[in-house]
Amino acid sequence: MLPDALRAALDQALTRYSPQELSRSVAHLTESYRTPSAGGTHLRTQADVAAYAAYRMPATYAAAGAAMRQAAALTPGFQPATLLDAGGGTGAAIWAAGAIWPSLRQVTVIEHDPHVIDLGRRLARGSEAAAVRDTTWRHAAIRPGLNRPPADLATMSYALGELPERDRPDIVRWLADGTAMVIIIEPGTPAGYATIAAAREVLSGQGMTIAAPCPHDGRCPIQPGRDWCHFSVRLPRSSLHRQVKAGTLSFEDEKFSYVAATAGPSPRAEARVLRHPQKRKGVVSLRLCTADDGLRDVIVSKRQGELYRRARDVDWGDAWPGGEG
Repeated sequence: MLPDALRAALDQALTRYSPQELSRSVAHLTESYRTPSAGGTHLRTQADVAAYAAYRMPATYAAAGAAMRQAAALTPGFQPATLLDAGGGTGAAIWAAGAIWPSLRQVTVIEHDPHVIDLGRRLARGSEAAAVRDTTWRHAAIRPGLNRPPADLATMSYALGELPERDRPDIVRWLADGTAMVIIIEPGTPAGYATIAAAREVLSGQGMTIAAPCPHDGRCPIQPGRDWCHFSVRLPRSSLHRQVKAGTLSFEDEKFSYVAATAGPSPRAEARVLRHPQKRKGVVSLRLCTADDGLRDVIVSKRQGELYRRARDVDWGDAWPGGEG
């Protein structure tokens, strides 16, 4: 769920537009993303920017928070002071980072759209985290070799896949340069996973340790074209959110793919749950990615006592003891 301060600031920013106007902008944005025009921009007006924030900030915040929490759980000693968020939009990821790492003292967002920056800056002023409130917003297009500040933590959410494919390896190297941790998030689609898998290879080639979600640095055991690695987070919809999205459900499930890498050795999960656990009477079936055996399907029965109780509580995307089950 969005922090109260962000939800209030976003609601306030949206009051200047009618729900009908926002819905029209959302419909335009949805169609634009489905049929992108070369060199075009999806956000034509300030109403489009507001609609984009209403449409995407809750889901981006939820996905970024989920990925960051998994990375933070494995590296409790990591206390970043500086954050670079590349292609940061209206700032959903910096709000998530500020909640997870209160050690942050300096935040920089690089974003190519000045109207998006304007809204992101206005929203950030309501944050209780001083680092988020005082974020430096830089107007620039992400490209290899772009001058950037040093950062302990570098993030990129739902932006790498929108850049030219030929530039992505150099952009990942640029993002990782001099950082202690990199987190990249993309949509939980086959294309989004392919972007993450390619970024993972670049980060590994740079000598970084893949901390999450993978329990290993080796090649992904998932066969391309047959499946893809992704996760899901459920988030509530406000009444305005439902109206803008023309939805009736009080929640939505955001699917995402991600990679977190560290500059030095990092603890990591022995195994990762890759699908919703299948729970039946007395048994739980788990699909796992493991450090040593690749993909494994494990059945945990009630006879296994404490392990079974853990299996009943485990969620898609959680760590799991690799040698158990």
